[in-house]
Amino acid sequence: MEKIKSTLNTRLGFMTFLILLLWLKTVLTYYLDFSLGIENLLQHFLLVVNPFATIVFLMSLPLYFNKPLISYIVMGIIYVADSIFIYANVLYYRSFSDFLSFNSITGASKVAKGLGTTTLGVVQIRDAIYLIDFVVIIILFASHFVKIDRRPFRKLNALATSCLGVMLFSADLAGSEANRPQLLGRTFDHSYIVKYLGINSFLPYDSIRSVKNDQVRSEATESEIDQILDYTHQHYAQPNKAYFGKAKGKNIIIIHLESFEQFLIGLKINGVEVTPFLNKLYNDKNTLSYDNFFNEVGTGRTSDAETMLETGLFGLPTGTSVFTKLGTENTFQAAPAILAQQEGYSSAVFHGNVGSFWSRNIVYKNMGYNYFFDKSYYDTADSETNSLNGYGIKDKILFSEGVKYLEQMQQPFYTKFLTVTNHVRYQFSDDDNGDFQSTDLDDDEINNYFKTAHYLDKSIEEFFKYLDDTGLSTNSMIVLYGDHYGLDKNSAGESQHKELASGVFNQNTDNWSQFNETQYQRVPFMIHMDGLKGGIKHTYGGEIDVLPTILHLAGVNTKQYIQLGTDLLSKQHNQVVAFRKKSFITPKYTVYPNDNGNTKVYENKTGAEIPLRDNPELAMKVDKWQKDVNKKLKISDDVNNKNLLRFYTPAGFTPVDPTKYDYQNQVEQLVKARDELGDKSTSIYSRNGNKTTTNLYNTDALQLQDDRTPIDDWSYLKTNK
Repeated sequence: MEKIKSTLNTRLGFMTFLILLLWLKTVLTYYLDFSLGIENLLQHFLLVVNPFATIVFLMSLPLYFNKPLISYIVMGIIYVADSIFIYANVLYYRSFSDFLSFNSITGASKVAKGLGTTTLGVVQIRDAIYLIDFVVIIILFASHFVKIDRRPFRKLNALATSCLGVMLFSADLAGSEANRPQLLGRTFDHSYIVKYLGINSFLPYDSIRSVKNDQVRSEATESEIDQILDYTHQHYAQPNKAYFGKAKGKNIIIIHLESFEQFLIGLKINGVEVTPFLNKLYNDKNTLSYDNFFNEVGTGRTSDAETMLETGLFGLPTGTSVFTKLGTENTFQAAPAILAQQEGYSSAVFHGNVGSFWSRNIVYKNMGYNYFFDKSYYDTADSETNSLNGYGIKDKILFSEGVKYLEQMQQPFYTKFLTVTNHVRYQFSDDDNGDFQSTDLDDDEINNYFKTAHYLDKSIEEFFKYLDDTGLSTNSMIVLYGDHYGLDKNSAGESQHKELASGVFNQNTDNWSQFNETQYQRVPFMIHMDGLKGGIKHTYGGEIDVLPTILHLAGVNTKQYIQLGTDLLSKQHNQVVAFRKKSFITPKYTVYPNDNGNTKVYENKTGAEIPLRDNPELAMKVDKWQKDVNKKLKISDDVNNKNLLRFYTPAGFTPVDPTKYDYQNQVEQLVKARDELGDKSTSIYSRNGNKTTTNLYNTDALQLQDDRTPIDDWSYLKTNK
């Protein structure tokens, strides 16, 4: 005890004591209050040690003060401030499932408004644990067990302590980058920064990012929007009269097919269809299907596909995504807000991952989504079998659990289901696929890709059966699209598409080129609706074209909105499909620009390269197409990076106020809306005589067979969530 007392009565010893207390408090916070998605022992280790770096550095600062009393006072101020910051993050996370950011702190009034009615609800009795350290410190000083060390402290020792903090941070960052490459450059989720680098590191990281964004925005002028409006008006494609308004007043259900490529449609492995239900749907007379539809994502992948779907703008060219870099602050004129204001739609997203992934829990509010049912809203009691590599619950659980919320939504609704089982790695129990046998190629990832695609197909079939049994299918337009490529390169850096072409399609791959890779960037796009004149369309298009297409079908003219795609059904549709790296494809040619001016052009029909020097007429066309592609991508980047939509409000459109949306206690929100409407409620639940329809949902999901709680009425949900 005397040794402990002697140590605590030195300035360095007391500082070390405070560091240990803050470290313990931070680690408790990580495990008790934050959902950080820890996947392995290395991540547990990094989580436990990451607080030390910033705490050691912060607590070293008081050591530079010569006067002992001031040094101790500054030490106390830093300790109290960091403790308050940690607990403030706890309260904020409980309310918003996110961490205090630069903008949430600078916009304190908005945060206070959001927390005002919920603060008392999120404070818990066990939070007293965050006060124990203060009690201990007060007792130590009051009992004179600890006294101020009045001896001078060498500046060299203070510098050494600061350097230790920097070294610890460098080591932590190196270990984190090894486990999660491009951690700082390509951030999927705020929780990744906290998980790897610590809660104290997140705020500086977010602040630097926000300052950089603000610098770009500060250069923007209102006049820039005029040039962009001129471009969109000139490139506007009038709706097809035969299809415009065909889905007016109908529910719109978007099914986001994760990593799903077009070649899966109709494919057989060992004589068995990989996706039998989607094959049938693709060829249904009530389905518009496109066989020349391409993904146009960049490094934001899934969130880039969402950006195009919801806003009609591209993702960013490099680095991260619109969602994480800009989406938490930008102004949007997105599908849910447009449909709500023009046609009275309610809206929701169903996703099996944590809400903070890609900052969705904030971005969706800026887009005007009424509800967001993330991982916390589904039955994940058996997390080992329900979850999939940290990307969320399996698709059969997502759909079957999601309908208990879907049936409560007021019609018409605009909803999006984000599937995840077919996400890269493609690993889960073979029992989920019954007796489906995949290929026996050398690449296990390719083999598993077919297994998870087969599982996804079955998940969608079960969901469609529910839509039929409840009558929802007769009053809904269902849109299915693949978000991006599923196969890329194996661990040796070799093309998985090349191996697929050789091993499955028996193609000669001796002359494999970037042209062949682009042909595999096709993803499915289907619009299914009873009474819709369907068929397989050979029109060239991409994800940027989805929003104007579905809005026109819903009877909303897009002329006044800044959207860079064109209606796929329009006779004026632009069939030049732009990719994020400025290459593009047309119905006849595939073009790759080169910085040295050596543009490569391939003929789609033969795959042969066409020398432009021998074809001046084609060279002129390519140059014109290239200029338009470059301009389109630049306009998108300017609108996103400079937040230019803040300068323009379309007639009849009201800018979205994100503070009006709350993704906590959404069950109560649904119940309240239904009860207030009474007999005027249009939900499936109300139309079914105030009885649940979940009993009509049948699934063969192993995880729900033995312990699936029957839902007889809404009171079950109100009690349990």
